[in-house]
Amino acid sequence: MFIAQQTTQGSNPLVALLPLLLLGFVFYFLMIRPQQRRSRQQQQLIRSIEVGDEVVTGGGIFGRVVDIDDDEDIVTLEIADGVEIHILRAGIGRRIESYDDDDEDAPDGRSGHGNVVDDQPDQTKEL
Repeated sequence: MFIAQQTTQGSNPLVALLPLLLLGFVFYFLMIRPQQRRSRQQQQLIRSIEVGDEVVTGGGIFGRVVDIDDDEDIVTLEIADGVEIHILRAGIGRRIESYDDDDEDAPDGRSGHGNVVDDQPDQTKEL
């Protein structure tokens, strides 16, 4: 009995906490840090929106920015000819690259079509 008590008293308490600390580091690098990076990218996108940009809202509405009220953080989008909606600036999900009429990078020679600029990393996995 005396030998068993002596070995338990002599062990370092940090050794017992090491697996818990290791789990905390893994959790931080796999979960928290990527989320912070995505959040910073979204904030940068929202700050960089200008009048004339084509965007997609978080709800999936496509439109062109026609006015920005910086005091209220409200963006006015034209979603069709003569149809404008007001959304919060934080409601913008993505920016769309649009091709000019004489843009050679347009696929199949088509102009006026755009590609969604995906500022966020792809979350899908191939099965």
